Amino acid sequence: MKLGVFAVLFGDKSLEEALDKAKNAGLDAVEIGTGGYPGNSHCNPAELLQDEEKLNRFQQAFKDRNLTISALSCHGNPLHPNKEIADKHHEEFEKTVLLAEKIGVDTVITFSGCPGESEHSKYPVWVTAAWPEDHPEVLEWQWKERVIPYWEKQNQFLEKHNVRVAIEPHPGFVVYNNETALKLREACGKQIGVNFDPSHLYWQQMDPVVSIKELGQHDALFHFHAKDTAIDPQNTAANGVLDTKPYSDEMNRSWIFRTVGYGHSEEEWKRIISALQLIGYEGAVSIEHEDSLMSVDEGFHKAVEVLKRALIKERIGEIWWA
Repeated sequence: MKLGVFAVLFGDKSLEEALDKAKNAGLDAVEIGTGGYPGNSHCNPAELLQDEEKLNRFQQAFKDRNLTISALSCHGNPLHPNKEIADKHHEEFEKTVLLAEKIGVDTVITFSGCPGESEHSKYPVWVTAAWPEDHPEVLEWQWKERVIPYWEKQNQFLEKHNVRVAIEPHPGFVVYNNETALKLREACGKQIGVNFDPSHLYWQQMDPVVSIKELGQHDALFHFHAKDTAIDPQNTAANGVLDTKPYSDEMNRSWIFRTVGYGHSEEEWKRIISALQLIGYEGAVSIEHEDSLMSVDEGFHKAVEVLKRALIKERIGEIWWA
């Protein structure tokens, strides 16, 4: 496994400055944002596909620092009922796949997307209950009329260009856990797998190790995000885990995102890394920062410290078992 970072953390810096941050921290890999919600401050696929000189400079920046690109990421909602949003996110996804093919990156990351409840919707509708009867009817319509037709076509497109997509399970989208991720993969094709982020599972009361092992049995874990979640026992006991308060309202939320090791112990993260090793995962452990209680620099370096220790432990284990 390689230790890496999702470079959108350093979106206020140039590509070269962001890569220097990664290199100086002793990392091996960088995940690059190419559109969607994270934006494309370091990489505009449409531009690079049209300009060989700019593309060469982009690639050279990584070569000069001996860094690899773990994935290109364009987290968006190509199923959005607002056609303008859906078309934009779909176009960014397609351009990202074409760029990935051109530069030899095998993985593109995005969300599954979430449609509305009908042809006439204005906003996405995330179904979270089996009753009243409207909910399962909406869910059936979404998968049959929107989700499967779209991702069947994208699976063919990905196969043609020898790229795979790592869907990030995320509440608010139709794929939010292993069950929905594997349902999408089974229905639409094997180019579709998972970008695994424990932080989205923790607050849903899932065990990341159990989920990692299940995905490993299906060869479906394509990429990994390192981000943590802290659960407030008092607020959760009072209100449960479904929480629509702003992330900035840390005092009153049931849970908030934290940097690695500040939601769960270092031992828990060693347990997660061990599970990745157990299923034969050899990709990047890509640090993502959404911790509202720490600066980007502090959260980034804290995560690096914890993960380096966890990865060193597993590398020693590999040598011992060899």
